[in-house]
Amino acid sequence: MLVDIFSSFDDNNQVFMSVYVLMWLFSLVTILLFSSTYWVSNPRWVGVVMIFKDTVSSQIFRSYGLHMGGFINTITALFMLLIVMNLSGLIPYVFSLTSHLAVSLCLGLPLWLCLIISAIFYNLSSVLASLLPMGAPALLNPFLVIIETISIMVRPITLSVRLMANMSAGHIVLTLIGSYLTTSLFTSSIFTMLLLMSIQILYTIFEFGISLIQAYIFCLLITLYSDEHPH
Repeated sequence: MLVDIFSSFDDNNQVFMSVYVLMWLFSLVTILLFSSTYWVSNPRWVGVVMIFKDTVSSQIFRSYGLHMGGFINTITALFMLLIVMNLSGLIPYVFSLTSHLAVSLCLGLPLWLCLIISAIFYNLSSVLASLLPMGAPALLNPFLVIIETISIMVRPITLSVRLMANMSAGHIVLTLIGSYLTTSLFTSSIFTMLLLMSIQILYTIFEFGISLIQAYIFCLLITLYSDEHPH
């Protein structure tokens, strides 16, 4: 039962004609669709998938992550996964995974932690030296080190909260517009109903773009974090 506008983010919420099980099927469908090893010849829509892969790959080629084994494959797979999860949340009655901090944090925290641990084992002195900007006054050195350390430590939180907040806000607005649209079918004029329907359609298209952009920003920031890895 939908008690309020936040009930759609309850993973245990069961509503009429709920297709919550689709989130489990997407994991299998994604493998079958995006993996070329299951196809004798590549379908036409594979070119669309390659556009997204080339987009994130071109960004990695301009960063130090290119020299890290498996980094490009990890970020590319993460980008496609985020696109699927973000877009699947726009389907009615489908649970939105990326609207929860637990999911986004589980995606961002391990990657950030791997970069930190790899940098420490690769060159600890370079990591410590990067905490202090060159040419900084001696009196400010302790404060600058603390500030830089805090800014690095909060990166996985800001990375995850950004994705969660943007996706949650969009779904809440869609829920509100849908509620007003349902009410207008019985209480408002045809003009009001058509206006709300137009707003709903336009905002859904806008949210479609937001889903793609947020997936790209998430992967872009992780790629930028890899530039600070000791060379």
